Amino acid sequence: MSDASTDLTPYAKSIGIRIEGEEDGAPVLAFEFTGDVEGRPEHLHGGATSGLLETAGYALLRKELQQRGRTHRLKPINITVQFLSAGKRRTTYAKGRITKLGRRNANISVEAWQDDRDRPIATAIMNILMAGE
Repeated sequence: MSDASTDLTPYAKSIGIRIEGEEDGAPVLAFEFTGDVEGRPEHLHGGATSGLLETAGYALLRKELQQRGRTHRLKPINITVQFLSAGKRRTTYAKGRITKLGRRNANISVEAWQDDRDRPIATAIMNILMAGE
């Protein structure tokens, strides 16, 4: 089994995304507010927030597939992000949940939050094609 942090993409590493821990078997990812993720002054850039959501979704799917002994190339069919409130100058977290895992595609929902887990700042719905290797 590989170290989950080495599975992060170069983009994820470049903005400081890290594996913070695990909840209910799902990786929780996080990053700190830095100039690399700042959009308008004192606020997270939407692209950085989206990147965190996407990375958390893929991390969960890879972990689940690995546990089932399945290997696939993952290709996005559709990723929809909904921004609910502006991210501020604090740590941002994200965690995904698989809503459907079939033979050829998966649906994942992901939430990002800062201070209050019950008040997400953004959500994503991901539909991923799992191509055989």
